[in-house]
Amino acid sequence: MAEKPKSVLLPVLAAVVFAGLGRMVVQKLKADRAVRESKVAGPVDAKTRAWISDVVRTPRQ
Repeated sequence: MAEKPKSVLLPVLAAVVFAGLGRMVVQKLKADRAVRESKVAGPVDAKTRAWISDVVRTPRQ
């Protein structure tokens, strides 16, 4: 009697999902490290962003 062939679809799919989750975790860790190492204090609101843009674009005399 012949052995029933084993499906490789489920293990391959599980490996792909696991690799994808691992990649997402690594990206999150890198992003968190970059935020921590940057000098930005936090999110900038629209008014502050406009003020910074105005100061940067205005020529100095």
